[in-house]
Amino acid sequence: MVIGIDVAKAELVVSVGHDGACSTVTNDDVGIRGLVAQLSALTPELIVLEATGGYELLCVAMLAAAGLPVVVVNPRQVRDFAKATGQLAKTDRIDAGILALFGERVQPALRLPPDPATQELEAHLTRRRQLLEMRQAERNRLGQIMGRAQRAVKQSLKKHIAYLDRELAITDTDLGRMIRESPAWREKDDLLQSVPGIGPIVARTLLAELPELGQLNRRAIAKLVGVAPLNCDSGTLRGRRVVQGGRASVRATVYMAALVATRRNPVIRVFYQRLVAAGKPKKLALVACMRKLLTIVNHMVRTGQRWAPSRPLQLAEQP
Repeated sequence: MVIGIDVAKAELVVSVGHDGACSTVTNDDVGIRGLVAQLSALTPELIVLEATGGYELLCVAMLAAAGLPVVVVNPRQVRDFAKATGQLAKTDRIDAGILALFGERVQPALRLPPDPATQELEAHLTRRRQLLEMRQAERNRLGQIMGRAQRAVKQSLKKHIAYLDRELAITDTDLGRMIRESPAWREKDDLLQSVPGIGPIVARTLLAELPELGQLNRRAIAKLVGVAPLNCDSGTLRGRRVVQGGRASVRATVYMAALVATRRNPVIRVFYQRLVAAGKPKKLALVACMRKLLTIVNHMVRTGQRWAPSRPLQLAEQP
């Protein structure tokens, strides 16, 4: 038996099997506690939910704590699956049934939810990104202010930017404290930051948002982040390889790390210059550097070896 749960802010629609009965519970402690008791009695093989902007977190945490096999899937994959079955309509009940059918046919792999400490670290990183976005938006608005008539608005913007700067400093301090207080995180953080091009924020993002680092092979980790070249061939056509999907926040930080590494990291710099000299577009060469850098740190975390310029020359070629 596979259970599909469609998540909304106020309620959860539960489908027992893809063509079974649907029920609705409130998306709060009381409603989910009753749902856990109900599903525990059914002993389902799998419970499938979509990632829904964080509204699914409480339900997932309580189901996992009860030992139930729960998995959170990508909404785009489920929507494409629904279209492939010919189901174009979309309601909460239909979506719950589609999620159950998706679980039956695709059998997505179970993945344990992160522990509370990792969730807290990820929340701090997310908040840091939000603060950076708000500060940049306010700076852009400040640059558009002209003339004395708007002096009050200018002062307001400056005060808000100063406040955001203080919040960023507090968030960075909290992130550093959390890393220092965990021996395992502190060791991995030091290992990652030994690589030229990887700084504190990149290392912390990899720790919190890429827990699979060091557990997968180089092809799987590149695909997970979204830097693996995907084929686009049909018959005699050999299409251009593209990268897509993956974890956007991780990919963005690895991009910045690779950009710095093309200047400061001797291995990545030589690799980048060789690709550009061979006629590759600079953006394509940079994506290749992202993949190579990710492969190197994946191997380093797996083996516990710190950065050594002579070693990574062979690491990127290992399976």
